[in-house]
Amino acid sequence: MVKDAWEMSDAEIRARIIGLGFGGEADRFQQFCQRLREGLPKGTGVALRGSVVTAERWEDGSPFDADGDGSSDLDVTLIGDRVMQYWDEDAFYIPALHTKPLGDKDPEIAKGLNPLREELQRLVGRPVNFQATNNLILYARDVLMNQPYFTIIEAEEEEKAAEEEA
Repeated sequence: MVKDAWEMSDAEIRARIIGLGFGGEADRFQQFCQRLREGLPKGTGVALRGSVVTAERWEDGSPFDADGDGSSDLDVTLIGDRVMQYWDEDAFYIPALHTKPLGDKDPEIAKGLNPLREELQRLVGRPVNFQATNNLILYARDVLMNQPYFTIIEAEEEEKAAEEEA
């Protein structure tokens, strides 16, 4: 039986993510995080959700990569108002709070972020999807919808990020 993410320490979840999503290569995970830091607006937080955290597909309970190596995607949640500005106006589930996913099926909805997403896909050898949200929605998905996440880059306060950028 797969251990529930809520019963795991941060170190255990991180090890699971590296093992499943990055072929056990901690260096590749670090490269992934570094490219996100470099390619996203200052202050953007990043969390991983989905089967790379739970080790099971939400839809049917199948194991991560059940359809072969590289078949499961990485669900990357971007946290912050500034990053949401990359999405087209009509590409939100909840305006100004929660976007539709940017992925291979709809790469035009956040054109400025798609090159970074595609670069990350090549790095990890699997699909990568971006979705932007605010902390309230991320929390609600975790607690109310039983969709845990793991923060890999903490969001900075918008004011601090803007000061650093100026």
